Amino acid sequence: MLVGSTMDALPTGSFVALACALVIASPGFYRVVHFIGTGYGFSIAGIALAAAWLHRGSLEPFGLAQLALLVAYGLRLGVFLIRRERRASYQKEREVIERSTEGVTFPVAVSIWLSVAVLYVLMSYPALVVLDALADGQPAHASAIVGVVVMAAGLGLEAWADRQKSRYKAANPERFCDVGLYRFVRCPNYLGESVFWVGQFVTGLAYYTHWSHWLASGLGFVSIQAIMIHSAWRLEQTQSERYGEREDYREYVSRVPILWPLPIYSLKR
Repeated sequence: MLVGSTMDALPTGSFVALACALVIASPGFYRVVHFIGTGYGFSIAGIALAAAWLHRGSLEPFGLAQLALLVAYGLRLGVFLIRRERRASYQKEREVIERSTEGVTFPVAVSIWLSVAVLYVLMSYPALVVLDALADGQPAHASAIVGVVVMAAGLGLEAWADRQKSRYKAANPERFCDVGLYRFVRCPNYLGESVFWVGQFVTGLAYYTHWSHWLASGLGFVSIQAIMIHSAWRLEQTQSERYGEREDYREYVSRVPILWPLPIYSLKR
């Protein structure tokens, strides 16, 4: 009975979303980094496009806006990662990543592929829940509208931060970026991504009518926030190795927060 109830509560297109993520992330078998790089961005966009197609007969303006933000987020991230890999200033880091993943065996690659595909569905889950609710005639609640606004703000912040750093590193490949948004936090791009997914989770608050909605959406939300914290920690480690002997870098990290605009200056364990 519990299984049947849970299956009935699954949003429309849940298995289609999983299939999209599995297909789009599969280039990771060629280069493992694609599982969590371009496979991530393009999977989010692909899931949103598939959801739009499945709901094409009942798609409301609010639902369309949320899906458009997910598509914009995914495509922007995927294209940004492709362009970054072609830059001369990124080649050293790319070599490090390639060396760190060259020993990944096929069974491990399969486990990564399956786990990230499920994760991308969980991260998209609030939008799938919202679309079903709107299709059933429910209105766009205030929390959902706030969530979409937060998503837009997070996307704008992430894109702005990536653009600033790309321009700075193109002109100063051997120096850390401490201009623009990077004067306020050291990882504003990760902050923007974190904010985006806060908004995504908030959009569904008024529509989570089954425990499985809370569980799936909550797992996706907590997972991506943990990934952002880990990404900031990893960047801190890399920058410490590269710039740790520089006095200006040590002064920078002593006064500029690592991820959030709070007095947290290091994530080192």
